[in-house]
Amino acid sequence: MRRFLILAHRVPPSGAFTLNDLAGGAGRMDEVARAVSTAFTLSNDLRRDTEVTVLFVAEPPPQARRITLLGSRLRYLNPDERSTAALLKNALVRSAGYPREVESSPGLTVAPADPGSELRGFLARPGAVWLTEEGGPIAGWTGPVSELAAVVSDPYDPTPEEVTLWRASSAPPVSVGPRSLRTSQVIDAVHRELDLREAARSAAGAP
Repeated sequence: MRRFLILAHRVPPSGAFTLNDLAGGAGRMDEVARAVSTAFTLSNDLRRDTEVTVLFVAEPPPQARRITLLGSRLRYLNPDERSTAALLKNALVRSAGYPREVESSPGLTVAPADPGSELRGFLARPGAVWLTEEGGPIAGWTGPVSELAAVVSDPYDPTPEEVTLWRASSAPPVSVGPRSLRTSQVIDAVHRELDLREAARSAAGAP
């Protein structure tokens, strides 16, 4: 399973934003939606071996929320950012004030979140990495190809608290290149690296 945790720092967790201003008043929901779409969409299918969690941390608990999308069950996800943003917005709006996890649509669950606990738990997963341009090249990462748990930030830098939690974990810093890329580009680069590794293993007859 390929897992991504996207840290969304300014998107209103209540879903109180307009689809007509995704790059402004929605706290860069345009890039969050683009990253989610990129994580799953292929030319004519979805990546069924992928899971994406978006952690909306603009407000502290209990306002902070978590959306998790599971490729093996996911429906209604289209490649354009506006419809993806609408899918995520609807989940946030429908779950506002609800105290437990709910499935807003097939393969998409939303729940209240404690950002620190969520991040700490994700960083403890097998194959956990922290994606940052200051990290070591992903080509040198020797983790399991079939098990990745990658943390990536939205267009805003991780907070000092998030960095502290990462440094307290065993997740190595990994880079897809020396320049600061968009969140969606980072996810695309990670998929490409893992796709190439899987293809090489298959060609070599590895299980």
